[in-house]
Amino acid sequence: MAKDKKRVFFCQNCGYESGKWMGQCPACKEWNTFVEEVVRTKSAGGRPAGRGTSGSPVRPVAIRDIGSEQRQRLSSGFEELDRVLGGGIVRGSLTLIGGDPGIGKSTLLLQVCGILASGGRSVLYISGEESPEQIRMRALRIGEQTGDLKLLCETNLDEIEAVLTREKPQVAVIDSVQTMYRDDISSAPGSVSQVREAAAAFMQLAKGFEISIFLVGHVTKEGVVAGPRVLEHMVDTVLYFEGDRHASYRVLRGVKNRFGSTNEIGVFEMQDVGLVEVKNPSAYMLAGKPAGASGSVVACSVEGTRPMLAEVQALVCRSNFGIPRRTAVGTDINRVNLLMAVVEKRLGISLSDCDAYINIAGGIRMNEPAMDLAIVLAVLSSQKDLAVDDKTVVFGEVGLAGEVRAVSMAKQRVLEAGKLGFTRCLLPSVCVDGVGKPDGMELVGISGVQDLARLFA
Repeated sequence: MAKDKKRVFFCQNCGYESGKWMGQCPACKEWNTFVEEVVRTKSAGGRPAGRGTSGSPVRPVAIRDIGSEQRQRLSSGFEELDRVLGGGIVRGSLTLIGGDPGIGKSTLLLQVCGILASGGRSVLYISGEESPEQIRMRALRIGEQTGDLKLLCETNLDEIEAVLTREKPQVAVIDSVQTMYRDDISSAPGSVSQVREAAAAFMQLAKGFEISIFLVGHVTKEGVVAGPRVLEHMVDTVLYFEGDRHASYRVLRGVKNRFGSTNEIGVFEMQDVGLVEVKNPSAYMLAGKPAGASGSVVACSVEGTRPMLAEVQALVCRSNFGIPRRTAVGTDINRVNLLMAVVEKRLGISLSDCDAYINIAGGIRMNEPAMDLAIVLAVLSSQKDLAVDDKTVVFGEVGLAGEVRAVSMAKQRVLEAGKLGFTRCLLPSVCVDGVGKPDGMELVGISGVQDLARLFA
């Protein structure tokens, strides 16, 4: 019997569903983004009512009867990736990895598959964009592959479901989810209906057969995963690959994780043999820092649970235009404008006729409020053309009244700076007592931006 179908309209930008066409999407406010698609009203697998993925009857379970043991995790072979995932690959998890074209998503996952296969794990790599010969060429470039690593080049979702159900690999990679399609949905691959159908099918397979599935997702020009927003809600973990594909570094950032903390990052470097993890990103970020230069300050930020040191650079100079320029790379420009207004108001330093350029060296974007104090100090250092001691590290949040407020994990930040040879730390006064007296580190409490101005008096 034919499946019941209905016609609805979807927003191509955000996935909003409507029974009629509208010029402007009420969810994302974009114009002319609605397309008509045919959707099915019955379940994707056509299972009888009351039956689960495996065909067994569906029954509720008392929460007290569920075992409390943690999910089994597999090591990916990369400590940086395991950190972002919360300790390893969780059995039966569904992970979405997004990033710009050429950033290294497929390379990283192929390396992970090779490591897992050589360790005796059954792995299936499903590609909808490349031929087996192309994948083999890339695999040889990053190292000879051994073990039970199988390839499948297919885009038909029904065929892929049949293979996964028959093979039941421990780990599977889908590259990419936007290329998958189901025959009885009339819309093209990559559309809202097709992407949502594919995500639902892979979620059922991952949970039903405890297969750890990685989905590769294309991104839009805004840098978010293309397709409906529900795609990110359905998966267990969402990872984003960041960085300039023309540079050597790559940053893997976790923005959602049901099995660990969010906002963890892993740092990789692209080399001839593939991606190589950077286990000490602080030293990597500070490499090449100029000695004795004005406007250069070392700050300590926390990404997830990891303290990370980075160089904040500021260049303040007289403007030749009626409206001075404000530019920020690696941080929020609105936050920079706010901090410069605080400096003008609380310190009486005129910056309204000056151009200001702020840069977080190394290319990693840092928006944590603890960077405020370093940005203010870098602006003052450049404006007065006086250098800050190279062995000084700075962190703290600055309020509109010019006060310096407490930040989290102050002790861990100080200890991380001490490991890299820093001997002086400027931090909020309210955090000094909680840090204690670390060996070889001078702590200078800062209660307001006025204290920073006295450093250059």
